[in-house]
Amino acid sequence: MAPGSKGDPVQPFEYQRASDPQGAVSAVGPDSKFLAGGTNLVDLMKQQVEMPAHLIDINRLDLAKIEELPEGGLRLGALARNADTAEHPLVRERYPMLAQAILAGASPQLRNLATNGGNLLQRTRCYYFYDPAYEQCNKRKPGSGCGAIQGYNRIHAILGASPSCIATHPSDMCVALAALGAVVKVRGRRGERSIPLAEFHRLPGSSPQVDTNLRADELILSIDLPKSPYAEHSTYVKVRDRASYAFALVSAAAALELDGGTIRSARLALGGVAHKPWRSEKAEAALAGKPANQASYQAAAEEVLTGAKTYEHNAFKVALAKETIVRAFTLAAGNGAQV
Repeated sequence: MAPGSKGDPVQPFEYQRASDPQGAVSAVGPDSKFLAGGTNLVDLMKQQVEMPAHLIDINRLDLAKIEELPEGGLRLGALARNADTAEHPLVRERYPMLAQAILAGASPQLRNLATNGGNLLQRTRCYYFYDPAYEQCNKRKPGSGCGAIQGYNRIHAILGASPSCIATHPSDMCVALAALGAVVKVRGRRGERSIPLAEFHRLPGSSPQVDTNLRADELILSIDLPKSPYAEHSTYVKVRDRASYAFALVSAAAALELDGGTIRSARLALGGVAHKPWRSEKAEAALAGKPANQASYQAAAEEVLTGAKTYEHNAFKVALAKETIVRAFTLAAGNGAQV
């Protein structure tokens, strides 16, 4: 039986263990959820925000490997634990920004349990979404409205939001993955396909209850990282209310490929500002060929925040995001990512 809060009815569900990926996919029904680390799903079930009728335990599937790809990239198994991923020698050597981002998230206990695939599937963060006592939440109850817009919205989105939802995506890991151009490999009843991380998560639009472009029967197999020229000059900066165990108010994954003091190419993604990791390819392109200095970084920051829309309590995020971008690029150009 699923745990319920005191005094609330308990929601029954069926539990099933899968022994292979195809079996897991075949077991999916109308109201099924895959269960791995459960660090987000179980919390949502306790709050009766999520009430699946069927849980498919995938922890026994052989999807926890981290291995090199032929062209020099890296494949992160969907069931590899966050802690193991952050400490893997090839991740630390080739993608130190990713290791930094993972270690900035949650707590050691949660990182030991949470999986890479589960990290991608975290539900967006919002006080109103996580508390069913609030009737107005289009993510939880489509068509009911967005309580945050006229409510307390300090942690909410300033980019890519809509009148239907202004929640933000919570992941640190996904911000680094966005900057690195990761690709998500999935399997469903129609076979396997690859989804660029930039297309994996959705902006809210008029259907904020749908967080990703993953089909209901699709299982994440791996996250593939392309070969990267950014290991030497990259970093992840997270700004939060307290030093640990807190979600980002604003975060930035910044990377530079330098030719002396000139930027050959750049990567930039933000967290804490949108319904999905916010990568700015326009700002990246604008940095190419520019000197690696504060003026260039400030111009990139202005480009990223053009069109930002704020609400009563979160206007501070615009200036904070600009400062975070400049700081992240300055650190990346200097010492680079250190894990």
